[in-house]
Amino acid sequence: MEKNHSNNPLHGVTLQKILEELVAFYGFDTLGELIKIRCFNENPSIKSSLTFLRKTDWARKKVEELYIRTLPKLKSKD
Repeated sequence: MEKNHSNNPLHGVTLQKILEELVAFYGFDTLGELIKIRCFNENPSIKSSLTFLRKTDWARKKVEELYIRTLPKLKSKD
């Protein structure tokens, strides 16, 4: 069973951690350009974005996909 999780880069990573890392790397301005959702463009905050993303599957999926694409850049930054 652990083998399935070792190939999943999202395993064990909370939505809040994903969002915080993306905001730290891109900032809300760029994040709002990459993923066109209101919570990133109008009075953005981690809290309001988390509330929206937890209720909206399609938006959460876009954020998770961006995180996966950004992971190599995040790891090289460390």
